[in-house]
Amino acid sequence: MEILELTSAPRTAAGKGAARKFRRQGKTPAVLYGSGRPPVLLTVSFSGLERVLKGKSAVRSIFKLAIQNGGTEFRTVMIKEIQRHPVTREFIHVDFYEVNMDQKIRVNVPVVTKGKAKGEEMGGLLQIVRREIEILCRPMEIPNTIEIDVSHLDFGDAIHVEDIVLDGDVEILAETNFTVVTVVSPRAEEEEIEAEAEAEETMEEGAGEEGAGAEEEA
Repeated sequence: MEILELTSAPRTAAGKGAARKFRRQGKTPAVLYGSGRPPVLLTVSFSGLERVLKGKSAVRSIFKLAIQNGGTEFRTVMIKEIQRHPVTREFIHVDFYEVNMDQKIRVNVPVVTKGKAKGEEMGGLLQIVRREIEILCRPMEIPNTIEIDVSHLDFGDAIHVEDIVLDGDVEILAETNFTVVTVVSPRAEEEEIEAEAEAEETMEEGAGEEGAGAEEEA
């Protein structure tokens, strides 16, 4: 896995007013956690962050973070959380956490399918039940995706998490043998949609009755 390089600078100001000021300057407020040390308040360049993350997953990328404060200190980090404005897509805040390259970490990896299921060719529908799977591995061993070959699946067939074998020293974290992908008939899909619609309708009716009861009590 590629290690991305990112430059940051320490900050002393905190709060909404300071955060707005930093963002007007093209800087994104950030915090670095981890390794038993106190959190470090930082800023990173909006353009620099956007450049290194282009086409990459924010939460599965590894960074060599340079903290410039007179001298330069380097930390190996990943992103714990990143907040973006829903309209402008401007970075609002970033939480980094320091990682030890020799220790395993938990991370969610997206599921992608390979091939076309036999059941699909006969009119069936491929359902991806789990879009992501949580794994445990060292940072440099994080796979970009978990690829699953579905070409052999017929109607009613499924692939469960315990059927998946990953390369290297990578563990899948699952307490139950849940379904990851399956092939269902169009009728089964329709029945599921109808059942969901009926459940939502029942919930709405119940909420309406509770609201009426509350108005009577008031």
